[in-house]
Amino acid sequence: MDSQVRLLTAPFDPAALLAAFTAGLPHAGGVVSFLGQVRAGEGVEALELRHYEPLTLPAMRDLAVRVRGRWDIDGLLIVHRSGEMGPAEPIVLVAAAARHRRDAFAAADFAMDHLKSESWFWKREKRGGIWHWIEPREQDFEDIARWG
Repeated sequence: MDSQVRLLTAPFDPAALLAAFTAGLPHAGGVVSFLGQVRAGEGVEALELRHYEPLTLPAMRDLAVRVRGRWDIDGLLIVHRSGEMGPAEPIVLVAAAARHRRDAFAAADFAMDHLKSESWFWKREKRGGIWHWIEPREQDFEDIARWG
């Protein structure tokens, strides 16, 4: 199965996407998924992700190629939203399927770390009616550095 990479501007249903993904991979022994969503609380009213369209989707596809070249996986799903989202709305879904769970875990983890740290997205949060840009955290750089 080829990688499925999608960049969306509309809300998506993670359960439906994951069900369709796994239905096409009956021989995979393990499917690992990660869902990132807009945090509720702490005064967050909204999150907005912007991106440079000519770069974003090709870079996401390149990431999928790197993941598939590094681990023996049967399938990879990367779905990422852009635009404005409210609390609890899905932002990103990454799923990896493999004959063995370790490859699936590592592939999904690597993909998420690279999406987060080599981000082609600019993020800002709305709190108290005011938008604030979000800078990468030191932890994001540490997460990607472990992959050497």
